[in-house]
Amino acid sequence: MTDDAEERLAVAESAARAGGRVAEQSFRQGIEVETKSGKTDVVTEADRQAQQRVIEVIREEFIEDAIVGEEEDELKEVPDEGDAWVIDPIDGTNNYVRSIPVWTTSVAAVRDGDPVAAVNDCPALDETFVAGPDGVRRDGEPVSVSDRTDPETFTVAPTIWWGFDRRDEYAAICRELVERFADIRRFGSAQVTLGMVAAGSLEGAVTNVDPNPWDTVAGVHMVRQAGGTVTDLHGDPWRHDSESLVASNGEAHDELVAALRNVA
Repeated sequence: MTDDAEERLAVAESAARAGGRVAEQSFRQGIEVETKSGKTDVVTEADRQAQQRVIEVIREEFIEDAIVGEEEDELKEVPDEGDAWVIDPIDGTNNYVRSIPVWTTSVAAVRDGDPVAAVNDCPALDETFVAGPDGVRRDGEPVSVSDRTDPETFTVAPTIWWGFDRRDEYAAICRELVERFADIRRFGSAQVTLGMVAAGSLEGAVTNVDPNPWDTVAGVHMVRQAGGTVTDLHGDPWRHDSESLVASNGEAHDELVAALRNVA
């Protein structure tokens, strides 16, 4: 990892922690909730303020880099060339507004479309995941994907929420997963879920919904840096513009892919 990439990792961590502190100040404080594209697509002033704080920290060191962010007028797609940052100020806003502590401030540094550093700061959980050149650390301690190999012992998560017009697919995916694996979980934050795969708490996570880069790029980098595998539902390596996602500990990955393809 170059010195420049090391600097980007340090800035990503500083920015994620700074944004996380802003979001935490309004957590469980009765903040007003707005909707965007649908009744469950919610946003708060804390999202906007946290994103702005993240951007301020990044701009202190990298003035010209592109920024991809969920809120406001930032880019909505990751450029295939050059340096960029991918931000989600509160991934898990539906949890956030319901006083559920499973949410994170996510920052990833990307070069030519590929992540080089990623941080998910989860202040309400008192956890911070950092993906650097030597793997992934949670609160400073190294973590890695689960070493389980038997699918009948796996716990997996359907993630990235399905719209009202696609709930039959969600039901079908759940059925596929419970028939193939030991158990399922759904946490309401894709980034937190991917961090759990990276840390070995889950063996996999899947969706056939087109994921936004701010929901996935940092977490995908963590899974890979922790020794896991991330593809699309065709088994091809996952990219920021992939239209599905299958993340696993690398064991029985094909079984997860097969489960998703039976629905898609």
